[in-house]
Amino acid sequence: MSLTYQIILIGALMGVFAIVAGRVSSRLGAPVLLVFLGLGMLAGEDGLGIRYNDVSGAYFVCSVSLAVILFDGGLRTQRSTIAVAGLPSLVLATVGVAMTAGIVGLAAWAMFGTPPAGALLIGAIVASTDAAAVFFLLRLQKLDIARRVASTLEVESGLNDPMAIFLTLLAIQMIGAGGLSLGEGALTFLVQIGGGALAGWAGGRLLVFLVNRLEIAAGLYPILVVMSALTIFAGAQLLDTSGFLAVYVAGFILGNERHRASQLILRFNDGIAWLAQIAMLLTLGLLVTPTKLLPVLLPALGVAAVLMIVARPLAVFLCLWPFRFSMRERAFAAWVGLRGAVPIYLALPPIIEHMPGGETLFGVAFVVVLTSLMLQGWTVAPAARFLNLALPPSKAQADRRDVDVPLGAHRDIVGYTVLPGSSALDRPFFALALPEGARVLSVLRGGAVVETSDVDHLAPRDYVLIIADPEQIHTLDRLFAPRRGAGSVQAGEFTVDARQAIDDLGRLYGIEVRPQDAGKTIGAVLAAAFGGKPVAGDRLAYGPVELVVQGVDDDGTVEHVGLALEPEAERPTVARLVARARQRLRVAGRHIARLAGRGRRA
Repeated sequence: MSLTYQIILIGALMGVFAIVAGRVSSRLGAPVLLVFLGLGMLAGEDGLGIRYNDVSGAYFVCSVSLAVILFDGGLRTQRSTIAVAGLPSLVLATVGVAMTAGIVGLAAWAMFGTPPAGALLIGAIVASTDAAAVFFLLRLQKLDIARRVASTLEVESGLNDPMAIFLTLLAIQMIGAGGLSLGEGALTFLVQIGGGALAGWAGGRLLVFLVNRLEIAAGLYPILVVMSALTIFAGAQLLDTSGFLAVYVAGFILGNERHRASQLILRFNDGIAWLAQIAMLLTLGLLVTPTKLLPVLLPALGVAAVLMIVARPLAVFLCLWPFRFSMRERAFAAWVGLRGAVPIYLALPPIIEHMPGGETLFGVAFVVVLTSLMLQGWTVAPAARFLNLALPPSKAQADRRDVDVPLGAHRDIVGYTVLPGSSALDRPFFALALPEGARVLSVLRGGAVVETSDVDHLAPRDYVLIIADPEQIHTLDRLFAPRRGAGSVQAGEFTVDARQAIDDLGRLYGIEVRPQDAGKTIGAVLAAAFGGKPVAGDRLAYGPVELVVQGVDDDGTVEHVGLALEPEAERPTVARLVARARQRLRVAGRHIARLAGRGRRA
């Protein structure tokens, strides 16, 4: 009996240490995945002496954990993200993963003489990426990146796990069967990926129906959702389709439909996804014996070098070439293809199937992941700054609480805590810039309801309850969010209105306007340059300056544009620095003269 409590104590303590260590490491900018893996290794056979070699049990824990993590990823992926980066992400997650696996496999075949199927297996195992780690590290540095790149990496990381899993299982099948025809491989792909997407869509629709129709205690909705997600995952797997793709699609369907207990479900899933991440990484860390990695260290480092320097960059540059990505954006996406726990997880089936060299594959995958986390993980923020893709921190988020309304309602009720620095404090209460049709229901001040007719101005820490259309919520978020802090820097030296004519900009700042742009607004020029879908962070080199999209409205129309005096397409040399200094003084002088002229007229 005491053994049971010992196991509970050890498991709980490891979880507590993992969370505390993750918090401490975040201040150092270390990837939290690396910390969780490291703690598992320290507790293992070469550390505290815990002997854990149940590969099948580890595979079970990791399968459930990965399903939960992917469901949470789908739940938080918005349609707007898919609209911005759906097609390039899909190409990266399919063609890009296949190219990465093929290039790494070719290198393994050339360097180590591995048979073709075995070489493909090595490539498939290490092919998937983990974008969540990238965004976590950027948040630690208080940075955003251009939305087009961020959206692409986010969606790719959700879609490429199923593709890597498919390629891994296909390679194992090829090794076991002694080969596989092209037709059989294509059919397997269609069944796995197509069937998984269909199962996810059907399961997601059914899940939305269940959540909205079942009258149960509020605390049971998140549990219903997680159990349903695992049902979709396991059911799809039993049908020989991709359960991982199915659960991601199901999460996406639920996350983009109106349903009950939405905030409760999101908060619960955030916690359960973190728990799954910790359980998965600690389990994999326990499973490895560091001293056994020494014989495969050099070959594994060779695989990691090919992956990071050749395979991933080549796949990214070729896959994103048809789309409107700059060289800097492609370079960033190529470098930050961090490897997470999935490659280690994918190295477990060869061991379970008693394949020759299975332990070696596991060791190679582990070293590749550690190398990626240490080299790429610690350089995410510097790479974003070096490539000029790092944006200042966006506005702090509004403190919003969603109120569940009856199912048939077509409007939302939201509550906001008025934060210091919020735009809502700038105007009298009766003149608040509310969207058309939105209405304040009540104001709470000091815990008491205040009649709206008695409110002259909102005060910090007031709580405002508003009814509005769902599509107006983002506008309200901007109204109640704090403005940029005084220490923040706009993207670009000057900010101009996107509705201003490009011809006026040319006259004011001495910029030669391209003939095809004559008569257009700055926003229209940017929209044409980015296929009608400009997003925050997009940059367009225009003569001696660079136009930077600072913000777009809910309809995708550019609102504000930054004017950067140093286009980053070229790295500075002494001659260029002198020329740019002259240009900076000339443009700055015109800008000051224009402001002075406005002051005299006023």
